[in-house]
Amino acid sequence: MWNNVRQLNLTTNALHVLLVLVLLAAGGYWLIQRPNFALREIQIDGDTEHINSPTVRAGVVGRLKGNYFTVDLDVARQAFEQMPWVRHASVRRVWPNALAVTLEEYKPLGTWGSDQLVSVDGELFTANQGELDGDLPAFDGPDGTAKEVVARYHDFQKWFAAIHASPEEVTLSPRYAWTVKLSNGTQVELGRERNQDTLADRSKRLTAAWSAVTQRWGEDIENADLRYPNGFAIRAAGMRFISEPDKGKK
Repeated sequence: MWNNVRQLNLTTNALHVLLVLVLLAAGGYWLIQRPNFALREIQIDGDTEHINSPTVRAGVVGRLKGNYFTVDLDVARQAFEQMPWVRHASVRRVWPNALAVTLEEYKPLGTWGSDQLVSVDGELFTANQGELDGDLPAFDGPDGTAKEVVARYHDFQKWFAAIHASPEEVTLSPRYAWTVKLSNGTQVELGRERNQDTLADRSKRLTAAWSAVTQRWGEDIENADLRYPNGFAIRAAGMRFISEPDKGKK
């Protein structure tokens, strides 16, 4: 080898290249560690109705490691998405020492159970309910049924609009029976769905007879039990249940 000039030249050139690469790597490492690239600013954009600087400082800043070059954007995104109200976050670097974050907040439709909220998309999330604007309808149901309950809420809105009432509470029991509390104070027991038309048929049965029912028993109908094949039972204020045609509750 030592007598082979060509091989010696190749080895020397390779060592020179290696040295240059090492120096470049060392210089690059030194450069990216400079204080100029320490993260100094987080630019927040998008849905920020419930997000403010103190919230970001308390929930995210302490979890961001590294600088402009070394911060893990996926970890940063996850940190933002774990904040209350945040449904989705996208994070990018802004030269030379900032992060730009675009947030999408959950849009609350109602409360869920005792301590959660449900969004207009039927997604459950946890946030401070004291930040809500006004009263929201209340929902509840077995695990994994939030989207179904929200979908039925919109159905009940349409069906009970005929009697100028809207659902304030929608509950799906562990046995998958439906109960709706209306804005007029009536609690409606709809029972379980036997087929795709069960709830619609039972709701329309009540709304079709509502005028006659209220004329006879007054406006203060506390409970309407629709779990009958062709009829229903009501309880008016100060009265016991009054059965309408048909028997045999389902």
